[in-house]
Amino acid sequence: MQKITEKLIKSKLTEVLDPELNISIVDLGLVYKVEQQKSGNVVITMTLTTIGCPLFSTIEQEIKSKLKELGIVEKKVKLNLTFDPPWSMEKMSERAKALLGI
Repeated sequence: MQKITEKLIKSKLTEVLDPELNISIVDLGLVYKVEQQKSGNVVITMTLTTIGCPLFSTIEQEIKSKLKELGIVEKKVKLNLTFDPPWSMEKMSERAKALLGI
């Protein structure tokens, strides 16, 4: 069985797509930090493209579903939503910018 690392978790998060843009939340620059705690909890600090985005619960469920594929139980996944610093297009990967024609 593969050892679960922060790098593996972040890699798995690339499979979570923003429901509106259909681009990975990692490529969009929405994931600020992934932390694996000694308790077994996985804490993900992330943002959204806009404050009050109604799709956060959809993204949250998709994150938990993808991490469950690694064997991380849902109750061990903690999402910290922050808007500091606020998201901007500069946080996007080159791949995301290319997909959006920027």
